[in-house]
Amino acid sequence: MGCSGCSTNRGNTSGGGCSTKGGGCNKLNVFDWLANMELPAGQKPFDIVEIRFKNSRKEFFRNRNGLQLLVGNIVVVEAASGYDVGVISISGELVRLQMRKKKVDPADPAIKNVLRKATPADVEKWREVQALEPKILVRARILASSMKLDMKLNDIEYQGDKSHVSFYYTAPGRVDFRELIRAFASEFRVRVQMWQIGERQEAGRLGGIGSCGRELCCSTWLTDFRSVSTTAARYQQLALNPVKLAGQCGKLKCCLNFELDSYLDALKDLPQPTELESQKGRAFHQKTDIFKRILWYTYSDAPTNFMALSVDRVKYVMDMNKNGKKPAELEETKVEEKKEVGYVVGGVPSTLKQQPRRQQQPRRRPQNNQNRPNNPNKPNNPNRPNNPNQARPNKPGNTPPPPKE
Repeated sequence: MGCSGCSTNRGNTSGGGCSTKGGGCNKLNVFDWLANMELPAGQKPFDIVEIRFKNSRKEFFRNRNGLQLLVGNIVVVEAASGYDVGVISISGELVRLQMRKKKVDPADPAIKNVLRKATPADVEKWREVQALEPKILVRARILASSMKLDMKLNDIEYQGDKSHVSFYYTAPGRVDFRELIRAFASEFRVRVQMWQIGERQEAGRLGGIGSCGRELCCSTWLTDFRSVSTTAARYQQLALNPVKLAGQCGKLKCCLNFELDSYLDALKDLPQPTELESQKGRAFHQKTDIFKRILWYTYSDAPTNFMALSVDRVKYVMDMNKNGKKPAELEETKVEEKKEVGYVVGGVPSTLKQQPRRQQQPRRRPQNNQNRPNNPNKPNNPNRPNNPNQARPNKPGNTPPPPKE
C-alpha cells in the first residue's frame, strides 16, 4: 500500500517513510521524539540501531565500528549466511525503549553487527534482487500448485546478497514441503527457507484497506496481535454478524478491542437488565444505550411501544419491586410548565402570559376571468353583462346619488 516512496519499496532512503508525506504512509513507522534531545555530558550514544527490511520485519543490530548512522541510511548487516541490506528505522535512545518494550536484552551476544554503510554497488545489487521477487513468487506458486499442496504462498523476501530466499505461506494444518524445497532449490539456485505465518500476519505483510476506509492497522502501526472474541462485540452492543465483524484476514477485527475498556468502565454503574413490574403490567428489557445511560423497555402486551428509562429510574423501580411495591407507570410523569414572558410597563415589570401567535392565512390571488371559458352547465347570471367593458346594473337600494350641478 502507499506510494512508491513507502516502505513497500525498500529502496526508500528518506528515512521518514513516504518522501512526499513525511512518513505518513510508512509501514510500522516510528516517530523519534528523542531525536532533538542532547545526551548528558559524558554519556555515549546507544550503540544499537533498529533496521527495517521488507514489509514489517525489523531487527536490532549492534554498531561495533562506531559508524555515524542516521535514520534512513542504507546499511549492510550480518546474516546467518552472507550479508543482508536494510534501512535504519530508529537510532539513539529510542532504540533502548523499543528493546525494553520487546523484552530484548541489550547485552545479548546473539545480536548481529552492522558491517558498513551500503555502497552504490550494494544498493544496485539489492534493487536488482527486489525486481526478481514478483517473478519468483509467481513461479513458486505454480510449482506448489503442481504438487497439490494445501498451502498458500503469500510473500517472498530475498537476502541482500542473493544467496538466500525466504517464502512465507499460510496453511490450515501441517504441510510436508520437503519435496517442494528441493524443487525450489533446483529451480532458483539459492538456499530456501519456509516460514508459516497466520492470517493476521499475512494481512500485515500484504497490506490493504479496511472497512473504515483506512489502511489496515496491522500493516501501519499494530505490532502485537491480541486475542479477540465475540464477547467484546457483545459488550459494545454490536450485532453478531460474522461478515461485518471479520477483517481482511477473515478473523475478528482487532479494533474490537480498542474501545472495549471504555465500554467496560461505563457498564460498571449500569444495573443488570431484568424485568420490571408496574401496575400496568410486566415490562421486558430490549436494549441499552451505554454512554447515554438509557435503558429501553416494552410491555408484554405492547412490544412495539418502547419506553426510554434512565439508569436512576430503573434502579428506583427495581428497589420498589424488591419491597413488593409497583409504581403506577414506569416512565416518570413530567409536568409541563407554562412559559411566561415579562414586559416592562411604565418602568414597572409586569408578567403576562404569552399568547399563542395567530397564524396568518395566505392571501387569495385574484384570478383573471377574461380568458376563462364559460361553463355551459352553470346557469347564467342575468345581472352579469356579456361585455366585460359594460357596467353592471346597480342592485335595488344602491342607486348612486345624482351628480351635483
